[in-house]
Amino acid sequence: MTISRQAFLRMTGFSFLAAAGRKAIAAITRTRWGMAVDVAKCLKQENCTKCIAACHQAHNVPSIPDRAHEVRWVWRESFEHAFPGQVDEYSPLRAAPAMLLCNHCENPPCVRVCPTQATWKREDGIVAMDWHRCIGCRYCMAACPYGSRSFNWMDPRPYIHNPNPAFPTRTKGVVEKCTFCTERLAVGRPPACVEACTEKALVFGNLADPHSSIRELLETRQHTRRRPELGTGPDVFYLT
Repeated sequence: MTISRQAFLRMTGFSFLAAAGRKAIAAITRTRWGMAVDVAKCLKQENCTKCIAACHQAHNVPSIPDRAHEVRWVWRESFEHAFPGQVDEYSPLRAAPAMLLCNHCENPPCVRVCPTQATWKREDGIVAMDWHRCIGCRYCMAACPYGSRSFNWMDPRPYIHNPNPAFPTRTKGVVEKCTFCTERLAVGRPPACVEACTEKALVFGNLADPHSSIRELLETRQHTRRRPELGTGPDVFYLT
């Protein structure tokens, strides 16, 4: 069977258009979750910890008084320590508290070192965890440059007040961290910390969507990320 040059060009043209169409659809439907923290709004209510309380209650994070055994998914730390070398001595933010969590990095070093694949990067950008596969080696903790992971040195369950029956508890010898509330995203709800923030200082959305609210903020507001020089590509941004 022979095909004329005109027919061949017509067929390849259709194939090219089809391939381009598939790529366009993939680009539209692609999801890469991220968060933006509006620093000014976050500091409006002094000593506010609503986002921390909401996150920890939703995910059964134990409240252990001993700081050496503390488990945290969201926490506050001074800008000076959270952004070393990024805040100068004259900045009014130097001693101000910054809201911190797992950065769900584009190139997460924690994933590379995990020997059991208990932590991995999902297609939507979330650095997830399977606590049943965690062997407690803590390699991920050593690799994370942000201190975003906690280790259960003891059974956490006695330290969980008002437990949430809809979310699993962890056990001694397991590492845990923020998951961007994957269980809430699955049913169309925002992360617990975002929902709890009365100042609307936390904006969560699809970084791959140029029309999303988070992308519009990042394109119009000055922002920074924690230790960008490391090349991890954090997907948590701080609007300054």
